[in-house]
Amino acid sequence: MSTKELIEAEIQRMDEDQLRELYQVMKQITKLENRVSPPSLMSKLKQVKIQAPEDFASNLDLYASG
Repeated sequence: MSTKELIEAEIQRMDEDQLRELYQVMKQITKLENRVSPPSLMSKLKQVKIQAPEDFASNLDLYASG
């Protein structure tokens, strides 16, 4: 039996009060899933733009020391 079938079988056994309570729990879960999470470190780092000469990476020591 699949998980969905097991859940449906349990729902069939519930009375109206239990169904209302279950519905409230389901709404809370959905709200948590739809909540916007703060941007991750990697997404912030992807936005970093570096303006430097084309040879910056290969000559970093030269540019760092002046």
